[in-house]
Amino acid sequence: MKKQENIFPIFDKIAGRTEKEQFLNQKSKVIWMTGLSGSGKTTIAIALEKELLKRGFFSQVLDGDNVRAGINNNLGFSEEDRLENIRRIAEVSKLFLNCGIITINCFVSPTNAIRNTAKEIIGASDFIEVFIDTPIEICEQRDVKGLYKKARAGKIKDFTGINAPFEAPTHADIVVVTKNKTVEESVTVVLNAILPLITY
Repeated sequence: MKKQENIFPIFDKIAGRTEKEQFLNQKSKVIWMTGLSGSGKTTIAIALEKELLKRGFFSQVLDGDNVRAGINNNLGFSEEDRLENIRRIAEVSKLFLNCGIITINCFVSPTNAIRNTAKEIIGASDFIEVFIDTPIEICEQRDVKGLYKKARAGKIKDFTGINAPFEAPTHADIVVVTKNKTVEESVTVVLNAILPLITY
């Protein structure tokens, strides 16, 4: 993709991140949840957002389906499109970060390379990788959207976990093993880990 010319960012002129963090009384971070489709990423993220709000933290959830219905509705699921999908999300997350907002992202982001791209854009010190570790058997049993059934029938190409690979993170900051855990218990794992990082 060709880089735009005649672009003059005004980041040096607008109110800074520190000023906004002080106003919100929190430290902004990007909490990047990765895991298979049906692993529980979005469910955990929504519950986490509610728990953060109870504690006075202002956050925003970005979900794969919602984003693909809007800003990324021109992208498919090829390797190139997946990378562009994540690149755009990382750039949007960076804008939220600079506003002092805690961003909770729920994206399959199936490879280490894709997640590293996001981490590089956002910045390693602000990127908290959370692996929602749910066995594919459980994800298939849930199959709320019927995607696994379609993928098994050959109706969906490049579906992660079936005919496209998923690389589990080897150095995730937080690992949530959801088997035998309730949503509340899973949220507690994430919450306890991030509270020291977002408290001003």
